[in-house]
Amino acid sequence: MNLIGTVSVYLILGYFLVDWKRWRDFYPTIQFYIICNLMYNFIFFNHTLWAYKPRTPWLNHTYIDLVFSLIIIPIIIMIYLDHIPAIFPRKILYGAGWVILFTSIEYFFQKKDLFIYQNGWGIITSAIFNMIMFTVLGVHYKRPLAGLLLAIPIIIILLYFHHPSFQDLK
Repeated sequence: MNLIGTVSVYLILGYFLVDWKRWRDFYPTIQFYIICNLMYNFIFFNHTLWAYKPRTPWLNHTYIDLVFSLIIIPIIIMIYLDHIPAIFPRKILYGAGWVILFTSIEYFFQKKDLFIYQNGWGIITSAIFNMIMFTVLGVHYKRPLAGLLLAIPIIIILLYFHHPSFQDLK
């Protein structure tokens, strides 16, 4: 029920806050996020840093993450990118607001035992990751190649600090 409720909330937010005439403008950045997220789930399949922990037996991390990646995140990205302020100091405050919101939602789900951390990951690491993620999404939206090039060292750093062993890879 939590997944249905969460999806419903984001669909309602998307209905009111997304400029659906501009979805094509956001599409490359949405694809970029989905590809990066699927890569994480593939590389860290047996060595997760975090995972969804559903309360119902018919759900698992994979199903929840697919719903998150294919429904919730595209709406979030469109809302985020569509409302980035033009003035730099406001951009910083806007991005900080999104980081606080995302980290708070994650904290709430973790406290409700619907989200777990593993292998050295935690709420502070997630907050730092959220800062990086929203920055990279903003860069990718304006300059896709720069966003891709920025993501490469970030992925290398994540792998360095949270690398799975060779045996953990499929």
